[in-house]
Amino acid sequence: MDRFSRREGRERSRALRERSTPQEVLLWEHLRAGRQLGVKFKRQQPLGFYIADFVALERKLIIELDGSHHAGSEYDAVRDAELRARGFTVLRFWNNEVTDNLEGVLARVAEALE
Repeated sequence: MDRFSRREGRERSRALRERSTPQEVLLWEHLRAGRQLGVKFKRQQPLGFYIADFVALERKLIIELDGSHHAGSEYDAVRDAELRARGFTVLRFWNNEVTDNLEGVLARVAEALE
């Protein structure tokens, strides 16, 4: 299977939004409604068989927030490579980066958007 059915993608996305981490909620407050350089982001967006934490489809930019269980993840490396092959830029941040250095995270996002 190379993609979710529409219904399955919506259900999984909804479940992920309901279980958002505090860092996802915090970053979303800065990305939603075009607050980052007027660019529209979507949250927990199905992309084929994957669900991106945040994506600006018009700019093909994906932002992923990771906890410690992602350290050295081979799955994430394969996933990122596949998404990059589709033309996306993938930015990954650790949850503690959002908590401890939100301004730095937003600056890196802005840099990627410019």
